[in-house]
Amino acid sequence: MSSLVHRAQGGDLEAFEQLYRENVDRVYALCLRMSSDGTQAEELAQEAFVRAWKNLGSFRGDSAFSTWMHRVTVNVVIESKRSTARRSSHELAVEDLGDYERPSTPRSHELSIDLERAIADLPPGARRVFVLYDMEGYKHEEIAGMTGTAVGTVKAQLFRARRLLREALKK
Repeated sequence: MSSLVHRAQGGDLEAFEQLYRENVDRVYALCLRMSSDGTQAEELAQEAFVRAWKNLGSFRGDSAFSTWMHRVTVNVVIESKRSTARRSSHELAVEDLGDYERPSTPRSHELSIDLERAIADLPPGARRVFVLYDMEGYKHEEIAGMTGTAVGTVKAQLFRARRLLREALKK
């Protein structure tokens, strides 16, 4: 375990501020990829660091601090999505595939669509699974556990995300 982490665990705010500066860009980028909203990504990143500060004592040093911080961030984003879903009382049945289909609004053929933009345009569930699986390297079972969905649902969302990305990038 680094001395910086050890000092932060002892309550040294300057040490934690240094850990923050070293990790904030990566944490924000992950939040942005998973939420596709800059303002929300900033809030989620801040929440991830608040949670990290509160739970820093549970960090045992078995992995790099950045790896632990990544996991904290993923959990914060997923919990935020769950909380939002509960507040809106909107449930999506697995059989309701309409939300996973291409948006009906036509896109201008004059605009080039880059990968980040195409990912941002994915439906939230498909985007979350795509980012966790293809970009962050989690396994289907891990994603299912994190999101509270069935492995089959995770696989279906990943398949749809990839299909939608292929379609978006062809234009």
